[in-house]
Order: sequence, then C-alpha cells, then structure tokens
Amino acid sequence: MLLIDPTTTLSQMADTSLKVMADETIGWLILVCGSFGSLIALLVRTGGALAFGEKALKLAKGPKSSLFMTFFLGLIIFIDDYLNALTVGETMKRVTDRFKISREMLAYVVDSTAAPVCVLVPLSTWAVFFGGLLVDNGIAAAGEGISVYIQAIPYMLYAWFAVFLVLLVVLGIVPAFGPMGKAQRLAQQGIQGETIDMDEVVQTSDEYAVKAIGEEFEAGSKKGQLHNFLVPILLLVGFTVYFDIDVWKGLLATLAITLPFYGLQGLMSLADMMEQMIDGFKSMLPAIGTVIAAFIFKDVCDQLLLPQYVIESLSPYMTATMLPAVVFVAMSILAFVTGSSWGIFAVTIPIVMPLAQSVGADMPIVIGALLSASSFGSQACFYSDSTVLAAQGSGCNLMSHAVTQLPYALIAAFVAFVGFLLIV
Repeated sequence: MLLIDPTTTLSQMADTSLKVMADETIGWLILVCGSFGSLIALLVRTGGALAFGEKALKLAKGPKSSLFMTFFLGLIIFIDDYLNALTVGETMKRVTDRFKISREMLAYVVDSTAAPVCVLVPLSTWAVFFGGLLVDNGIAAAGEGISVYIQAIPYMLYAWFAVFLVLLVVLGIVPAFGPMGKAQRLAQQGIQGETIDMDEVVQTSDEYAVKAIGEEFEAGSKKGQLHNFLVPILLLVGFTVYFDIDVWKGLLATLAITLPFYGLQGLMSLADMMEQMIDGFKSMLPAIGTVIAAFIFKDVCDQLLLPQYVIESLSPYMTATMLPAVVFVAMSILAFVTGSSWGIFAVTIPIVMPLAQSVGADMPIVIGALLSASSFGSQACFYSDSTVLAAQGSGCNLMSHAVTQLPYALIAAFVAFVGFLLIV
C-alpha cells in the first residue's frame, strides 16, 4: 500500500480488504474450507477417522509403508487440491505419528500430491478452471478447453517431477536432508513441531495443538466403523464429480446425507453434530485468515502491475525455443512471491499466449510451462492456499512445512527448467 500511495495507505488497505472479502472466490473458499473443517470434525468425533486409522495401522508395517499409503491416497483423491490436502493429512497423521514420522514429512507428501496431481488429471477443479480460461482467451474453441488442456499435460514438467521426487523420498531412495532431515531426527526422538527456531509461545501452542488432535481422536465414538469414514469421503468425491467438479456443492450434498446417516446409527445427536460442525468450522479460521491475507497481497501486486512488468521486461529476450523455459521461471517467481497460482495464470495468459503465437512457439508446451509454474507456486509459496491447508491438515506448523519442503520443490523446479530447455 505504501508503494501505491503513502498518503492513502489506511483507506487503500480498507478498500482492498473489502474488495477481497466481497470477491466470490473468497466467499467460496471460506465456505469450502470451513465446511471441510466441519466434515472432518464429524469424521473424528463419530469415530470414523479413528476406525480408519486403526485399519491403516494394521496395513502400515513401518515408516515407508505408512508414507506410501499417504502417497497413494494423494493420488486417488485427485478431484481438488483442497480436498486432497485436508483429507489425506487429517487421515494419515495419526498413522505416521505411530512410526515417528515428522509432521513436516507428512505435510510434504500431502502437498506434493495435492496441486501437482490435480494439475495432471483432466477431471479436476484445476482442469475445469484452466480449460475455461483457455476458451475465454480464444486459445481453445468453445467446448474444447479440456481437450487443449489434455494436450499440454505431457509438458507439465514440474508436476511430473514433483510427484516422481516425492515417491523417491517416500521409498527412501532420496534421503531426508536439510531442514527435513532435522525434522525427521526430532520426530525419532518424539519431538514434533520444533524444526525451525520459533518463539516459545508458538512452540507451546504447536505442542498443545498436537496434543489436542490426539485427544480428539481418542474422544471419538467407539461405535464408529470404517464405513463411517469411507461413505462420506466417497460421497464427497462422487458429488463433486456429479456437480461438474464443484467442491462446494459436493460438500453440501455430502453433509446433507452424512448427518442422517450418522443419526440413524445413534453415533451422535443432531445437536451434538451441529456443535461439532461449528467447532470444526472454527478450527479452519487460521487457515482461512492466512489465505485471505494472501489474496489481499495479490491484489496489491496487481495494482502495482507487477505481472505485466515482468512479462514486458522479458518479452524482448524471448524466442520460440527459450519461451517455455523463460515463462516457467518468470511465472514461478511471480507465483511464489504473490502466493497466487490461479490468479497469475488468469492475468498472464492474455499476454503470454499472443507472444507465443508471434514467435511461433509450441502452444501445448507453453501452456504446460504456465501450469508447471502455477503448481510450483501453489506448492512452494510459504502462504499459498495449498501450503496452508497441507500444513493445517497434517497438524504441522506452517513455517516448518514451508521451510522443510522448499529444497525438494526447488530440485523439481530446476529439473523442470532443464527439461523445458531440452524439450523444444
């Protein structure tokens, strides 16, 4: 705000905040995240999550198998990165805790199978959104947005390398190093959430949060069965697909069936379920607040015309062979700095696509570079929605998650950059 006009900083901050809060996307995000919290609270308190955890503990024989289960769940819950990050982390953290795997490692596996997996699957919220943008900007004909998107999937190099790298980490082929190595060593000593230097208040609150989560599981209804977990999750995925990949409608339909489903089993009274849903919604407020702050920051960057400035500065140096690599690097930096993965794509596609056409670049490769940058920003940015929700779902301190996974994200990004240089 100071950069825009120092004399009107307060009023600018007020206006921008109101503008962001009035945005339909923010309203959708608040409802989706809060409702996820409500559904997770029901899964925990009715004993469904506890039953799943006990079943998973029987299948998981050690650290590798528990992390591989996390990886596998991340692959099959591909509809939406929010759904993935919250569901997989919340589901598996009790299992990975049993084998003294750090919450940071869990959050990294969850985050690496959230946006990177969703971007590679044409049946996901990412595909629907970006396919629509391709149509809106004249890159694809009406009704052909998903077809053009599918053509670009082989060239979404960052997403491919990120998923492959996390598999190597899960299997132990690539070791935990740097901050992640420290987190793993602390976890082996029974210490969670002290990977980076935080003040005493934050550490104390993290330890309390970890303890509280464990108490919630133990307080879950002993009547809960495995189907009390699986049925709502399957309903959520099914309804999301049925309503044209709309997670909010999927959540509403799922909750409308889940409440009577639990009530008929006598797991909880309706009043108790409503109370738990409210508590679950409140548990998501820190994540919601962080994402809202990121959107405010993005709006300020847009007012400063930062994306346009970067693109216009790089345009004279672009050629057909260099364009994909340059686009990937430039957009990755912007997505990392602004915390916006979808927004960056929406702003830059009207600039990048005509430039690609003018220099004769391969359009699917350029689209793949843009989407690679978007998925990198979603995973690597310290305050992106995906990073926040992966940390929230895994019960991990946000900064610890961001710092420990960044080296792995940068490795995948570097390999992707080399790939874009060699692929054209």
